Amino acid sequence: MAYFRKLQLTRRAKMALTGALVIAANAACAAQSCALCYTQAAGAGHRFIQGLRTGILVLIVPPMFMSVGITVLAYKKRNRTNEKRESEKSENDW
Repeated sequence: MAYFRKLQLTRRAKMALTGALVIAANAACAAQSCALCYTQAAGAGHRFIQGLRTGILVLIVPPMFMSVGITVLAYKKRNRTNEKRESEKSENDW
């Protein structure tokens, strides 16, 4: 019974560490703007700002969907190695 308590504590510690890393990474991402980029965007016209926003979307959205797709595929196929199906063509049992 003590082993399960230790395992659960470890799981809680992992969740707390993951949460802290997410919060820390979010703060680091917000601090990535340089002064030159800020002044260029602030002094630009409406079309430049709209183009900048469109460019950001073009650069963010496709990798996000690709990451979500890979995660979904990995989740769906997570138990494939645990299944014990024997192939009809193979005589090896490994």
